[in-house]
Amino acid sequence: MYSRPILKTIGVTFLVIFILMGCKDQQKTAPKKDISQAVPELSFNEANRLARLPLECLQTEYPNKLNQSLQDSTHLGAPQELHPAFYGCFDWHSSVHGHWSLVSLLKQFPSLNQAATIRNKLVENISKENIEGEMAYFNMEGNKSYERTYGWAWILKLAEELHTWNDPLARDLEINLQPLTDYIVAAYVDFLPKLNYPIRVGEHSNTAFGLSMAWDYAVVMEDDTLKNAIIVSVARFYESDNGCPITWEPSGFDFLSPCLEEANLVRKIYGPEKFKQWLDKFLPQLKNVQFTLEPGRVSDRKDGKLVHLDGLNFSRAWCLYGIAETLPEYAHLKQIATEHINYSLPNIVDDNYSGTHWLGSFALYALNKAK
Repeated sequence: MYSRPILKTIGVTFLVIFILMGCKDQQKTAPKKDISQAVPELSFNEANRLARLPLECLQTEYPNKLNQSLQDSTHLGAPQELHPAFYGCFDWHSSVHGHWSLVSLLKQFPSLNQAATIRNKLVENISKENIEGEMAYFNMEGNKSYERTYGWAWILKLAEELHTWNDPLARDLEINLQPLTDYIVAAYVDFLPKLNYPIRVGEHSNTAFGLSMAWDYAVVMEDDTLKNAIIVSVARFYESDNGCPITWEPSGFDFLSPCLEEANLVRKIYGPEKFKQWLDKFLPQLKNVQFTLEPGRVSDRKDGKLVHLDGLNFSRAWCLYGIAETLPEYAHLKQIATEHINYSLPNIVDDNYSGTHWLGSFALYALNKAK
């Protein structure tokens, strides 16, 4: 017979083996968490990852798409000559929102790994002299409508971000940018009464997107003139809309949802109750807790147009988060937004410049809304 100490040792050994086997079995049977269900987070590591994208292109002049109308040979010039502040990142508007991305990231994470480099690049690009050069371009004959209204909107978003950043650098940059900011505000106020019909496309000229960004700026800056111009325009363009055909979306290379961008704008202008009544006519299916919306599927991320659909997923997400923020009973839309972000977020940092030069800004804007 075994002594009591030996029996005790054997018993403890079997107990440990039993527990370990149980844990192993539990590991085998525990369901894995679906990555699409995980709420995306703008962590310090993610912020550094996103900062890489604009940093790598902010002062990269080529390749470049100038999107230029020439009146004569004097309008010809290299990108940096024509746009001394915003010449990088393939095109003007992408450069502008690349600068916005870096300001937003620095404001949230002052100790970013490349914080000093970011600050230096912002100082170099958004200088008084460079903004004067940008103004000279807008004042050239034929350039009055340049970047209307997509690039306009991002200038105001950049100005808003600088204004709300409590940092001495932000004050200097805001002052330098001010002439261009003032020009864009005046351009909006002048243009909107002339626009008889809203532009309902899934790309740059979408009216609702441009007005949504401009509204954010007007609210922060307490610019009643711009606010009133937008309020009047929303009433003219969208007040009577109903039955938006969201099942038709997306088109082949949308990066904005015409239906959701409009809803996101209207929610900002209306109070919650009025917006709820309007939304029930405009997109009645959204109130159904079983409502689904599949993320846009990208077939070729090397194709500059097809990769737009990654941007669509981010912009849909910020619209859906916004609707759920205004109307808590639409909270089920948050999960759809999360799925859209999680589909595209892992794929935006690669070697495909057609996407990397701009998608980081869209991802960041969506992640800011996810919070």
